[in-house]
Amino acid sequence: MASGNSLSQRLLGKVALVTGGASGIGESIVRLFHKHGARVCIADIQDDIGQRLCNDLGGPHVSFSHCNVAIEDDVKRAVDHTVEKFGSLDIMVNNAGILGPIGANIRVFELSHFEQVFDVNVKGAFLGMKHAARIMVPAKKGSIISMCSISGIIGGIGSHAYTGSKHAVLGLTRSVACELGKHGVRVNCVSPYGVPTNMLFSHMPEERRTEEAKENVRRLNVSKANLSGVELTAEDVGNAVVFLASDEARYISGDNLVVDGGFSSTNNAFQLYK
Repeated sequence: MASGNSLSQRLLGKVALVTGGASGIGESIVRLFHKHGARVCIADIQDDIGQRLCNDLGGPHVSFSHCNVAIEDDVKRAVDHTVEKFGSLDIMVNNAGILGPIGANIRVFELSHFEQVFDVNVKGAFLGMKHAARIMVPAKKGSIISMCSISGIIGGIGSHAYTGSKHAVLGLTRSVACELGKHGVRVNCVSPYGVPTNMLFSHMPEERRTEEAKENVRRLNVSKANLSGVELTAEDVGNAVVFLASDEARYISGDNLVVDGGFSSTNNAFQLYK
């Protein structure tokens, strides 16, 4: 009979790679994967923070690889590092992403900013899927999970670049799921409501990122939410990723798991229930 500890470790024996895993939602995913028994490679451009997270978790089951997801050689190297270190790749989480400049005026939106957001959010997810598939298809198993957003299913929440990029991630997820299903590889994404991580404040100038300003943004985020009494955290999003990575979701593919407390299910411009 399995022990209670093994029952609680839903990813025991699995190997995972998490891009953007050094901070924010990515850090929560890494910590939860480690807690649930997975061996995890953190791929990030934040070398110091990534190494600190490795040291904090400790032990031989966590590793770090420097990775800019917009550069194919970096993504390939991170995947190869994971396989060399831990022997396989069962779970690929394309979490790395950027918000880009906040602004809805398409007449003045810089093309370079648009391209930067797509390079990280879309190209990064594509490269993660491509190189994970290189390992998973011969193994006839695996789970690829990409971080989408409610901006990937509705408009008017983020900038044109961010919204367009997340719509693209959702379409890419569905397309790749169609191809890889016949190889036993599942491909899904997760779309959360706004989580008060550092990325949410990245559009603010450094000098304005005070604790008071961050708290004001957090309160605004909560006030616009649909579900009362619960504030979405990075760990909530991480738990959704754990589920999709686990064998409990063994027949779920091509899905978008929305973690938004019902926000996207209603027209927030027409609030009947105030």
